[in-house]
Amino acid sequence: MAELTPSLLALQLLTGVALGAVYALLALGLSLIFGMLTVVNFAHGAFFMVGAFLGVYFLGITGSFWFSLLLAPLVVGAIGLVAERFLVRPLYGRGIDYPLLLTFGLSYVMIEAMRVAFGIEGVPSGTPPELRGAVDLGFGFFPKYRLFLIAATAAVVLALWLFIEKTRYGLIIRAGSRDAEIVRVLGIDVSRVWWLVFGIGCAIAGLSGVLAAPTRAVNPEMGVAVLAESFVVTVVGGMGSLPGAVVAGLLVGIVFSMTSLIAPDLAELSIFVLMAVVLLLRPQGFFGKAGLMS
Repeated sequence: MAELTPSLLALQLLTGVALGAVYALLALGLSLIFGMLTVVNFAHGAFFMVGAFLGVYFLGITGSFWFSLLLAPLVVGAIGLVAERFLVRPLYGRGIDYPLLLTFGLSYVMIEAMRVAFGIEGVPSGTPPELRGAVDLGFGFFPKYRLFLIAATAAVVLALWLFIEKTRYGLIIRAGSRDAEIVRVLGIDVSRVWWLVFGIGCAIAGLSGVLAAPTRAVNPEMGVAVLAESFVVTVVGGMGSLPGAVVAGLLVGIVFSMTSLIAPDLAELSIFVLMAVVLLLRPQGFFGKAGLMS
């Protein structure tokens, strides 16, 4: 094991923040959907995977990482809108198990679709040329792309907060998450709001897939492990809590990264141990059932 110098610990901590940024984005979409619709979206990892594939595909067509970063989440969000309208919506009011089982099956359909379209082995992905290399932070060199991951996540979190807190649709979303019946009485079509929320949640999952693609293998199974990790983050932060998703995502990333430095074989286990400890001390998670961005 390398000597644990302050510089090494600082770099590893920053690596954990970058990893946690991806976890936070994933959990944001998952928490947004659960907080508003009370739907446990088991296809969330599959939407992440599709986003990664589409990011690579659009990069090959346009030659621009920035265009792929814009186009892939839009397409994934559109797929989410179609899935909500024709698959999930008919199951509202039948209990939480029905949408859960449906999205579980949908995830396998999406995985097989990517296998047919891109092959079993997946596709190669690399860091965009403009984000290659490292930056001297004073205590060591850190990859530019990981800094970009942190900045991109912060921008998305800020944009989502502004949308929910400062727009009319955001007000309706917050009201609907607390009492959908009152919103209906006011003459608002709640189903359209739910439709939009599901699409936004899926688009965020797709965006996290595009951002994560340069740092991991892009293959049809990549969403399976990510789904488990995103549920850990969601549970630790509190089901349906967007602030909880951000805080827990960063914490899980840091725990994974620091454990990788000290005991690499226990890195995967460490995040589940963290979840177990949190559930024992605070079963509702850090932020309990806090409202959307409240």
